[in-house]
Amino acid sequence: MRPSSARVLPALVLAMLAFSVVQTAVVPILPSLAKELDVSGSNITWLMTANLLSAAVLTPLLGRFGDLRGRKPMLLVSLGGLVAGSALAVGTHSFTWLVVARVLQGAGGGVLPLAISIVRDELPKEKVTGGVALISASMGVGSGLGLVATGLLLEHWNYKSIFWMGLAFGLLAVVLVIFRVPTDPVTDKNGGADPLGALTLAGWLCALLVAVSQGNTWGWTSTRTLGLFAVAAVVALIWGIIEVKVAHPLVDMKMMARPAVAFTNLSGLLIGFGMYGSFMVISNFAQTPEKIAHYGFTASVLHAGVMLLPSAIGSMVAAPVGALLIARRGPRLPLVLGGLLGATGMVYLALRHGAEGDIYLSSAIFGLGVGLAYAAMPAYINGAVPVEQSGIANGMNAVLRTVGGAIGTAVMGAILTGDLIPNLPVPLPTLDAYQHAFWVAGVMCLVAAVVPFAIRRIKTAPAPVEAAAAAPELVKTDA
Repeated sequence: MRPSSARVLPALVLAMLAFSVVQTAVVPILPSLAKELDVSGSNITWLMTANLLSAAVLTPLLGRFGDLRGRKPMLLVSLGGLVAGSALAVGTHSFTWLVVARVLQGAGGGVLPLAISIVRDELPKEKVTGGVALISASMGVGSGLGLVATGLLLEHWNYKSIFWMGLAFGLLAVVLVIFRVPTDPVTDKNGGADPLGALTLAGWLCALLVAVSQGNTWGWTSTRTLGLFAVAAVVALIWGIIEVKVAHPLVDMKMMARPAVAFTNLSGLLIGFGMYGSFMVISNFAQTPEKIAHYGFTASVLHAGVMLLPSAIGSMVAAPVGALLIARRGPRLPLVLGGLLGATGMVYLALRHGAEGDIYLSSAIFGLGVGLAYAAMPAYINGAVPVEQSGIANGMNAVLRTVGGAIGTAVMGAILTGDLIPNLPVPLPTLDAYQHAFWVAGVMCLVAAVVPFAIRRIKTAPAPVEAAAAAPELVKTDA
């Protein structure tokens, strides 16, 4: 007998929240961490870059091993990395070891594809849509909550408290997964390991993300940056050739080329660009000293985090709404609406940003859009791939969200640093720079809203008992 959603879902949602909170919690405090650890502003960004790299590389690997060896064991491995990284971060005062800790925490990226696969395997069909939507939207919820929690903790304790929070979240998630998530029987018995594919995938992702993350520091036309982009392109080509040739590829390239998968991944990249980029820009804008720059709100880290809290609430509301839309209309409508709402939130902020209420409103609209889009993506993918490829397919989608986030953060940083107010004791972007950044994020979300129309949907005729099943079972998305 299948377990009830009330037993399994809380454990999986908490696991997703644990990772997303840990991933974004350090973003608002990077400048203060640079002073605390006595490192340069350019080097401190490695605390974010290292985590993004680790998550991008380990997410598809853990997703694939989940397909091969079982989802629950790999979910515990993923959470184990998050817990180990948090424990190391709590116990060290060394910048080098803190970077290592962030690499270990990146293993938590495997939670998303593994949790989605578990829901698809274990829950009754009528509960799958809502469960998948809730887990996927939890990524946006946790990211917003992480920013608020960081400010709240720093009001009373030091930066170590942020890593204590991650440790507590991670341990609680481990306990719940052990006792509430059943050992799943679904494995790809005909599959096999692909070490060369894994190595080349890690290689091009590392080269790409380092180049993107460090481009503002090194210079976009510097030898190091252009060299890494070239390495990423060459190794990605080699990886693609390997995956086509080997008997048991890490990533089935035919599966990745299906329109429902390829275009959903493109949407994931674009929405990831908008979400991570907007979080950084809004947080910086809110903390800008108004007396000096004549814009901004001179907000503390906590105040800036609270301004982004509506985005977390919006993503939370989006999960059940997205599930309902998917069940009734399929995944296209919530994905399109998600992009449109994200674009609306950013365009509104580009035009109106003089009052705190503008930030709250745009943050809520944007969060609702991100939540709807993230809820719809797994529905498209699960409707296009067999169950034994669910982990790796959703893992690659999560990777592209991460890559989009890294690109978005880098592009937003370049826009802000490229237009500074002259003759100030501290470098501050002009108001025009922030407006341009908001417009760019809005355009990316708008493109994400158009992409789903490239996916041809073919509705199958479900059996009567399946009429109330989840959207992934009702909609076949292949061309």
